[in-house]
Amino acid sequence: MRANYLFTSESVSEGHPDKVSDQISDAIVDLFLSKDPQARVACETLTTTNRVVLAGEVRGEGMIDRDGNWAPSAQEDIQSRVRQVVKDIGYEQQGFHWQNLTFENHLHPQSSDIAQGVDADGNKDEGAGDQGIMFGFACDETPDLMPAALDYSHKILQRMADDRKSGKAAFLEPDAKSQVTLRFEDGKPVAATAIVVSTQHAPGYHEGAKEAELKSYVKGVVADILPAALLSEDTVYHINPTGKFEIGGPDGDAGLTGRKIIVDTYGGAAPHGGGAFSGKDPTKVDRSAAYVTRYLAKNIVAAGLARRCTIQVAYAIGVSQPLSLYVDTHGTGTVGDDRLEQAVMEVANARLGGLTPRGIREGLGLNRPIYQKTAAYGHFGRKANGDAFPWERTDLVDDLNAALA
Repeated sequence: MRANYLFTSESVSEGHPDKVSDQISDAIVDLFLSKDPQARVACETLTTTNRVVLAGEVRGEGMIDRDGNWAPSAQEDIQSRVRQVVKDIGYEQQGFHWQNLTFENHLHPQSSDIAQGVDADGNKDEGAGDQGIMFGFACDETPDLMPAALDYSHKILQRMADDRKSGKAAFLEPDAKSQVTLRFEDGKPVAATAIVVSTQHAPGYHEGAKEAELKSYVKGVVADILPAALLSEDTVYHINPTGKFEIGGPDGDAGLTGRKIIVDTYGGAAPHGGGAFSGKDPTKVDRSAAYVTRYLAKNIVAAGLARRCTIQVAYAIGVSQPLSLYVDTHGTGTVGDDRLEQAVMEVANARLGGLTPRGIREGLGLNRPIYQKTAAYGHFGRKANGDAFPWERTDLVDDLNAALA
């Protein structure tokens, strides 16, 4: 592992077109799970100028049956939920407005061929919803055990969104991006060398005194978010470097579910298996296994067993048990990685009922409508509405230490 280097991560706001799509897809997951904890959802969303289109496979009591029959008001509930998401984000613009947008619903029943592999049947346990590899990661760069560059990028945009909605920064519009470059020495962040923020704004805030006001505001947010020791006169700021940014969101660029997987996870500081999270119910291991590997990696770092930890698991569609488990502490572990692999499996079996899709879902309590709030500002290293997501708990520390004793 390199000791001295520059590293950069980016984030995008809840108003970014891809994140609008992610939030809509996860709102549909929540709607189905609120009616039926065993619902199956794979919902993709397209957003563009004054249009939202849903497509995918779904199944759930109180919503749609296997024959494609919709429950009374189910489709109206879906449309209402979509418009509410757009309204809550803050889009009331000519090119994208929660009330005026055209909505299309192309959701249809889940394939019976997929269902037979995923569903439990007799002595057959519930299988993975697809093949694939999933990664979890944790490091000691921040109190939440997340990569620092990503953590700061998320928090800059979250503060700006809060200020926009409260009226403190009423000149901001929903679409925004951030990027933070940190210099590391001996593996620890010591300086912010560059900060990039591009934000959609009200008319006129690209020149003169209004531009100066916007840039001063953004620098103030950065100063509030990053530790003072990381900022200096050498920090380079690029704030709206292209100039005018009035047309944004889905009106400025089409959005799709699942296009911000690095923003959603670890900002490039760890591998990614390639599968997106949003729009998928927790039987899909793309989502649930990524959550449980984060949970296990975070507890390893929280236990002082490593400063950095990456965990990989792999699955085959329709098969319940994982094909492999891999732990890498990047040379920072206090015990061998092979011993950690054994301890992880022992603790997962005892506390979660194993790393099967059912064990993960039930052990972490994932069959609940908790997903819309994951879909902006990262799935890891944060709280939503004051509560940590279940995969962010550090309640396995004693179990891991006991397993290694």
